[in-house]
Amino acid sequence: MSEPILNCENLRKVFSENGTDVEAVAPINLCTEPGEFVSLFGPSGCGKSTLLLVAGGLLAPTSGNLLVCGHDPYALSASDRSAFRARHIGFLFQQFHLVPYLGVLDNVLAPTLAGSFPDAEQRARELLEQFQLSHRLTHVPSKLSTGEQQRVALVRAILRKPRILFADEPTGNLDKENSTLVLDYLNDFANDGGTVLMATHDPVALERSTRTVELGKD
Repeated sequence: MSEPILNCENLRKVFSENGTDVEAVAPINLCTEPGEFVSLFGPSGCGKSTLLLVAGGLLAPTSGNLLVCGHDPYALSASDRSAFRARHIGFLFQQFHLVPYLGVLDNVLAPTLAGSFPDAEQRARELLEQFQLSHRLTHVPSKLSTGEQQRVALVRAILRKPRILFADEPTGNLDKENSTLVLDYLNDFANDGGTVLMATHDPVALERSTRTVELGKD
């Protein structure tokens, strides 16, 4: 059996608000293998997005153990953790988080600021052509449709060939055509040996997963 790409053991996140502890992520055990497309579902507020941030090395857990590609990202310094994320992890969010004053190509190349990547621009141009965005290279996000913005965000997420993609409601703002395009790629990414962990309310997206995990269930 191959080594898990993601391994969460009793992973838990608690926030303190006005002296009161709020459990954002109840203790969870989750292990994902290469080739899996795993979806998290459950009611709003059950911790899906927070779990993605914790598992993705962006928000330290309160307790529990986490390994991503065999390493604990929170055992690293902040700069080393940033470099680790750049090498191994891709993020795709519902709100896209594109830099408003950068064109499409420069937005896609932004992750290379965390460390050099051979032939980054060539790969970026090839991916943008694959996603039918080669005619938009200099356009800023405000000049793009919602579907185009999500495709730019997807190209940015996969530019450095990550091992795992964390996707937070990636089809939430998209029409059927663009949703299908994004889900097709996530499925292909998993089929090629990567891992996808996606938070979603979309029943169509859930059907595309190889496994589903329900959060917020007693």
